[in-house]
Amino acid sequence: MPSRLHKIYRRLRYGQPIIVVSGLPRSGTSMAMKMLEAGGVPLLIDGVRTADEDNPKGYFEFERVKDLAGEQEWSWLDDLRGKGVKIISYLLKELPRNHNYKVLLMRRDLEEILASQSKMLERRGESSATDDERMVELFESDLWKTNYLLKHNPQFEALEIHYRDVLTNPLEQAQRIKDFLGIEMPVEQMAQVVDPDLYRNRAEALASRES
Repeated sequence: MPSRLHKIYRRLRYGQPIIVVSGLPRSGTSMAMKMLEAGGVPLLIDGVRTADEDNPKGYFEFERVKDLAGEQEWSWLDDLRGKGVKIISYLLKELPRNHNYKVLLMRRDLEEILASQSKMLERRGESSATDDERMVELFESDLWKTNYLLKHNPQFEALEIHYRDVLTNPLEQAQRIKDFLGIEMPVEQMAQVVDPDLYRNRAEALASRES
């Protein structure tokens, strides 16, 4: 794990960190981006993927990050220092080391993620080619690798945020985000954009349906 001295050195050498909202699909990353927006953080988004029934508040995506694995030119990241961008956890390993990143890593019960993803595919008339058991294995593997990456590489600092915690106590989680980023943010406004009505796939409800 990088020492405090090393972090200071990196800040002096590489400047302000890029704020990255990350996690598995359907883990609450769009909600976290909405909170950053309410907190006054400039965001890199392009609006290509528009709001729909699955994400009525919007997706807050930037299409270019989906091709990070094949990226050859990285100068566009220079303009991202001090700004926020959404990148799924699987792609964090592709980010170059000559930047600092403060990562808000969203966590959510895997059964809830599966249920949310399944409903999204159903609404689109699509189906998953991978069964739920295998998908859980892939999710768990991705999270393990992501945690290892974030803990053992000096370019990253990370804060884990649980989806359920944001929805049940948004003000507390907004304060955690503010403290982690170390910038002035109106936590009350951040908390106000959290919509508990969008918590439509709760683990306990899913369990009762199966029993």
